Amino acid sequence: MEAVYIDKNIDLVNACRKGSRAAQFELYKLYERAMYSAALRIVNHEAEAEDVVQEAFLDAFLRIGDFRGDTTFGLWLKQIIVNKSINCLRKRRVEFTNLDGVEIAAEESADQEDLQWRVEEVKAAVKGLADGYRVVLTLYLFEGYDHEEISHILKISEVTSRSQLMRAKTKLRNILEKRGARDEY
Repeated sequence: MEAVYIDKNIDLVNACRKGSRAAQFELYKLYERAMYSAALRIVNHEAEAEDVVQEAFLDAFLRIGDFRGDTTFGLWLKQIIVNKSINCLRKRRVEFTNLDGVEIAAEESADQEDLQWRVEEVKAAVKGLADGYRVVLTLYLFEGYDHEEISHILKISEVTSRSQLMRAKTKLRNILEKRGARDEY
C-alpha cells in the first residue's frame, strides 16, 4: 500500500507557485520556528542557523515549482534545511572519521539509557559534543533519519554513521555523569 500525504497547506503552496508574497510569508510564519530548531541542532550556532533558515526558505520559494507533492511541504522544506545545515558544517570543514574496517564494541545495555535526565541538561550536553558526533546524533535521534540516510546525507559509510552515533552516546553519557546528572535520580 502506497503512503498518501495530505498537506494541509497545499493551498498556500499553490498560491506561492503563482507568486503570492502573502502566501510565502504565511508559510514562513508556519515553519520558521521548527526549521530554525532543526538547523540549530545541527550547526550548533544561532547566527548560522538563522542564515541556514533564510537560505532554505529562499531556495524553497525559488524552487517551489519543483515541489511534486509526494510528501508534505514541511518535510520537503526540512530536507532542504538538513542539507543546507550539513553544507554549512562542511564549510567549517567538519571531519567525520571514517571507521571502515574498525571493529566496534556492542552498545551498552539499555539500563543506562533508560535513566531520565532533565531536558536542559541533555540539551546543554548535546551542544557540547564535537560537530561530527552532534550531527549524527541529531539526525538519528531528533530528526529520525536511519544510518543509510545519514550516510547518504553526510557522504560517509553506514559503519561510520553507526560508530559516530555510538561514540556520541558514550560521550554524552560521560558529559552528563561528570555534571552529576545521575545523582538526582
